[in-house]
Amino acid sequence: MNIPNGLSFLRICAVPVFIGLLLSHQITWAFWLFVLASLTDALDGFIAKRFNMHTELGSYLDPLADKLLLVCGFITLTVLGDMPLWITLMVTTRDILIIGGALLYQMMTGLLRMEPLWVSKINTTLQIVLLGVVILSLEERLLAALVAPLTILTAMTTLISGWQYVNIWTQRVVSREKHSDVTR
Repeated sequence: MNIPNGLSFLRICAVPVFIGLLLSHQITWAFWLFVLASLTDALDGFIAKRFNMHTELGSYLDPLADKLLLVCGFITLTVLGDMPLWITLMVTTRDILIIGGALLYQMMTGLLRMEPLWVSKINTTLQIVLLGVVILSLEERLLAALVAPLTILTAMTTLISGWQYVNIWTQRVVSREKHSDVTR
């Protein structure tokens, strides 16, 4: 296991600790663990690119670690009453849709390339910022004014990126079907 994959694995291991800290209302510790875990996401990507340490395992492990951290954070904050249910459902549904679409495409074609879209990267960044601000606003009420606009912005990029992934998977399947009809 190389360094980027190790960082992704550490991020996965941090998720239950992060959730436990939130549930036990240790907000400061939860926030800093979340920040550290979020930074490892950027760090593993940088190391993988800079030192040519891309692996197939990493192409699955990194997004899995991101999804676990973010979705579990959204769900926990919703259960605690600090995150609106609708945004959590939207974020979770989008991720299920993307994963389900990727698996379906893999089953239908035997081909799967994991390539995040630019809008998906923006969406992930906004989800991280929203979670961080919500967590911080539990201790610092002045930040609560940022939650509503960030939630709306996150919802918009969630819808756009979800739609783009559905559109891409559909186009790929239709294209393959057309190509297979021509070659018959």
